[in-house]
Formats: sequence, C-alpha cells, structure tokens
Amino acid sequence: MPIIKHEISIHAPIQVCFDLARTVEVHAGKTLLTKQLAIDGVTFGLMERGDFVTWETSHLGMKQKFTSQIVEMMKPNSFTDVMVHGAFHSFTHRHEFIEKGTETIMKDTVSFKSPLGILGKVADHLFLKKYMSHFIAGHAQKVKRVAEAPKYGST
Repeated sequence: MPIIKHEISIHAPIQVCFDLARTVEVHAGKTLLTKQLAIDGVTFGLMERGDFVTWETSHLGMKQKFTSQIVEMMKPNSFTDVMVHGAFHSFTHRHEFIEKGTETIMKDTVSFKSPLGILGKVADHLFLKKYMSHFIAGHAQKVKRVAEAPKYGST
C-alpha cells in the first residue's frame, strides 16, 4: 500500500489553515492536474466530522466520481477523510496542523490501495504514487496561497 507524506510551512494561524484545508471551495476548481467539482453532499463551506462530499473530477484524462467522508476531527489539529466510493480500493488522507511560532506546519499523509490486484501495484510503482504526490503537494500549495493572502490576516 503506497503512503505519501507531504509537509508545508504556512505563514498563517493554525485555525486559518485548518479551516481552509476543509473548505470545499479550496478543494474545488481547476488545478494543474485535475478539475474538481463538488456535486453532492457538502458542496460549499466547511466540512465537519461525518460529512460526505461527492466530487466529479478528471484524473489521468478520465472523468470520475468519488465520495469521501470526514471520519475523524480534532479541531484545529487534525482531520481524516476516507474515500467511501470511487476508483481506489481504499484511500485515506490524514491532515495534521502544528503551530510553530507564527507559522503552521501542515502535514498530509495519504495511504491508498489501487484496484486490480497486481496490475494496480504495477501502476502504483510506475506512475500513480508520483501522480498522487504531485496532486497532494498542489493542494497544499493552494491552501498556503489562500492562507497567506492578506484577506485571511496572515501574520
């Protein structure tokens, strides 16, 4: 099972980073790799523990739908979402936030299991882990960009 770890330092308060990371509008929209649109469940605003969201997206040139649920939340330090329906056999994303002086360290840990047995493992090794690493890093950069904008009162 591939595990992706990503860490980024954001010059903003922990609560701002925590809230932005669970805001649908920050996840939605066009990125370098995909275009995501929330189409069911929580489709705007802050996601809370127990909430579901169904995304319509395009990954690797293929249009897909997947549903995730926030299964754990400890405000403002962490939350975990899991895919409950979609292309992966399993997909878990843990978001952690640590105050460090005037900055917040945002840590993402993603574990996933591809479908199709040995073929999925080959795809993981050849390209999927790298692709997902870029996707997670891109989202972290988006959170950082928004959190550090003057509108959010970065320090």
